[in-house]
Amino acid sequence: MSFRKRKKKKYRLFWFIVKLQFLLMLILAGGLFYYYYGGYAREVQNMKTEAVEFVRDSTEDTFKAVQTSVVYDKNGNTISTLKGEKDVYYLSYEEIPVDVCAAIISIEDKKFYQHNGIDYKAILRAVKAIIENGEVTQGASTITQQLARNIFLTQDKTWQRKVEEMFVATELEKKYSKNKILEFYLNNIYFGNGYYGIQSASIGYFNKDVSELDLSQVAFLCAIPNNPTIYDPLVHADNTVARRDRILKNMYEDGKIAESAYLMAKAETIALDRPEHEKNNYVETYTYYCAIRLLMEQEGFVFQNEFDSTEEKETYQSAYDELYETCQKTLFTAGYRIYTSIDLEKQKVLQQSIDEALAGFTDVNDEGVFKLQAAGVCIDNDTGYVQAVVGGRSQDFDGYTLNRAYQSYRQPGSCIKPLIVYAPALERGYTPDSMVEDERIEDGPANANKRYDGEISLRTALAASKNTVAWNLFKELTPKVGLSYLKEMGFAKIVPEDEQLTSALGGFTNGVSPMEMTAAYATLENDGNYRTPTCIMKITDADGNEIISTDQEETCVYKSTAARMVTDMLTTAVTEGTGAGLGVTDMPSAGKTGTTNDNKDGWFAGYTRYYTTSIWVGYDMPEELPGLSGSTYPGAIWHTFMEKCHEGLAPVDFLPYIEADKYQKIRQDALGDEE
Repeated sequence: MSFRKRKKKKYRLFWFIVKLQFLLMLILAGGLFYYYYGGYAREVQNMKTEAVEFVRDSTEDTFKAVQTSVVYDKNGNTISTLKGEKDVYYLSYEEIPVDVCAAIISIEDKKFYQHNGIDYKAILRAVKAIIENGEVTQGASTITQQLARNIFLTQDKTWQRKVEEMFVATELEKKYSKNKILEFYLNNIYFGNGYYGIQSASIGYFNKDVSELDLSQVAFLCAIPNNPTIYDPLVHADNTVARRDRILKNMYEDGKIAESAYLMAKAETIALDRPEHEKNNYVETYTYYCAIRLLMEQEGFVFQNEFDSTEEKETYQSAYDELYETCQKTLFTAGYRIYTSIDLEKQKVLQQSIDEALAGFTDVNDEGVFKLQAAGVCIDNDTGYVQAVVGGRSQDFDGYTLNRAYQSYRQPGSCIKPLIVYAPALERGYTPDSMVEDERIEDGPANANKRYDGEISLRTALAASKNTVAWNLFKELTPKVGLSYLKEMGFAKIVPEDEQLTSALGGFTNGVSPMEMTAAYATLENDGNYRTPTCIMKITDADGNEIISTDQEETCVYKSTAARMVTDMLTTAVTEGTGAGLGVTDMPSAGKTGTTNDNKDGWFAGYTRYYTTSIWVGYDMPEELPGLSGSTYPGAIWHTFMEKCHEGLAPVDFLPYIEADKYQKIRQDALGDEE
């Protein structure tokens, strides 16, 4: 290459660098202009001022304060208290085992003792990870930043909160020593299930002082705070153990533990030992669930059950989990007074009814849980609020167990027919006296008793639970139309694959929960108007100021005439149909049985003017139970419970409907008057 060409190339490079620097200066100048004249400079300065005030006014007591939330039943009696107990279990830095400090630093903030509250390299690594992976794959918040967020700020993912968090963190580092900040942090981080602080978590999960824990148990606990939902030891123990192993590896690589200690701790099997305490298992878990969702609504979260893509569903679920966790923390520390509709006497009766009916089934699984299970829900028809919720048979277990009343989804069998077949058909011109054909269907379903009666009334078809009639009506309606009623009532697990004729008989992809079933049948009793099931009536702060009120709003799902007609048909089902003999003595009752293929699930759902109750019986891992049908164990539990609930109550008839011939006469008379 000639000297002239090299010189020309050199000048081109020179001018490129000059132009690039000029462009960068313009961008920087534009950014500064926007920053100062767009109001951001003032906003940032205000955040810094507020951060300084937060830390300046803080004392060590600031990091110990917590308020107790209290849950009450419908009569004002205390059901439970929700308390983080940081004041009771607070440990000084000297009382915290060395392994705890080493474990939490190794996984959350390796440079804790080197930075001034902010780890800029960690921020750059996180940004790089976002660019490379297209999503957040690692955090950048230091222990000090997390403390700042948990004590002084919210969990909002906004740049303003992040900036103020950094300001608070740097101020904390100026006022308090590193050891004191670590002390504050380990006494305030959330370990799930109402446990705040390492000592509270140690007692809550292992029933021993943190100083008594071994290395493996320490690492196990330190795995939880990163995401108490994902790493919940009671629900996702495998996730917790996997993160424990990662912590142990970090500690070994950081030179905090020897290889032999690492291998021994990793090989250890974790066995939780939770202290016994009096609890209303199913009431408490359902109450907390309802309260947390109300707090989420207050934050503007919009719940949804249908998604256009897997990506949309995953994004929604991530946002749901994050806010759920935040609101759960608030519930345990904000000093709320939570007033519920729970009737503890009915709760006791429903639990006893389930336990006594299934007392002869004593087989348990590997965890010691009864294999055959049941769940039930009772709603007060006058108010629409849940009065009793039982998620399984009584057993002595540490902590809370699966609440099948709202957490389990099972095939509903013929219980679904009134909701997606008969009530919709009645809205479209059918009456209880309409005649339909009960005959064999080629490539269709058979009737449970293999009997076909030819021309019968719609009332008889529902009372006898004729699969053939339900199939043909659903085909006429179309599955899309039939299932739309469930979607209007918030059934959470309805998917596009359910738009098929087998759904008419309860053959769903995922199934329904007892809570959903009860709320849907209560809608039929309530003239077709749906009310979202909840047991929360109101939430106040510790001073009695109302935070949330849940006046039940109604959504019209079924036309009132259709709802009244199907109710009248369901009264026949409990007098001479598949539910014969299961009605409440001397009390107008309506109900429907449900049994799935191979007797794997049994249901009975029904109501009086006073209460709506649904009962499910089956195995957690579906398997056949000879003799199980809606009219056996579920029906017996429903009958026993409802009999006791109605003791001393006066009989009340269901609302009447206008029969077809009378309706036509009234209409003709009205038209005649107009003429």
